[in-house]
Amino acid sequence: MSTAMLLTLAAALMVGLALGGLGGGGSILTVPVLIYLAGVDPKPAIAMSLVVVGVTAAVALIPHARAGRVHWRTGLLFGGFGMAGAYAGGRIAAFVPANVLLAGFAVMMLVTAVAMLRPNRTAAPAAAAVHRRPLAKIAIEGAAVGLITGLVGAGGGFLVVPALVLLGGLSMPAAVGTSLLVISLKSGAALAGYLHSVAIDWPLTLSVTALAVAGSLIGARLAGRADPGALRRGFGWFVIVMGLGVLTGQLLA
Repeated sequence: MSTAMLLTLAAALMVGLALGGLGGGGSILTVPVLIYLAGVDPKPAIAMSLVVVGVTAAVALIPHARAGRVHWRTGLLFGGFGMAGAYAGGRIAAFVPANVLLAGFAVMMLVTAVAMLRPNRTAAPAAAAVHRRPLAKIAIEGAAVGLITGLVGAGGGFLVVPALVLLGGLSMPAAVGTSLLVISLKSGAALAGYLHSVAIDWPLTLSVTALAVAGSLIGARLAGRADPGALRRGFGWFVIVMGLGVLTGQLLA
């Protein structure tokens, strides 16, 4: 097995740890790993990342659900609107140049990193407000986040979690768990859109997915033990460095 493949599989564990422990960040790592370590072209890499992240999120959802940290009704509502946007994004991506998609992905990396580094001031609304969920806002934000996910394969968890807290009235632990349901739904819909125009290296995809799933189970178990603030900050700075590298490469190209 080549050094590049070993590094790819090791990075897949990091993808799973991010998804299981933080409720997002998987695609932020998966796409660069597939492009720069495994040598996959950008569009197939985005499609493959949707498989990896979707399956991993679905598996990581299980321990969160057992711990009572998944709000199924809110997740299905937000995820349903997100699926529509994600499928549309996957179809539109066929007509967008690969370098533009990759530059857009780099921008999403930086936006995600900034969101992670900001102090977490998000608080769940009062109980009375939870029952009056703004359906129109949930529909618009769900579809918008889905569209971004479908286009560039990023922008999932760290956009979904705040929305679930502010619009869905969920606590942070419940938002992290519920976001995994939303991510798995959106990833499946976006993949369906991409499969119309790209071919996937299934052996590589399944190998990366298996390692990511293992990492997600570890991350889910550690979710309640590690300092989430420290994890988010460390991961955020790492994503900033990677995002600037990807964006610089595309601008120079």
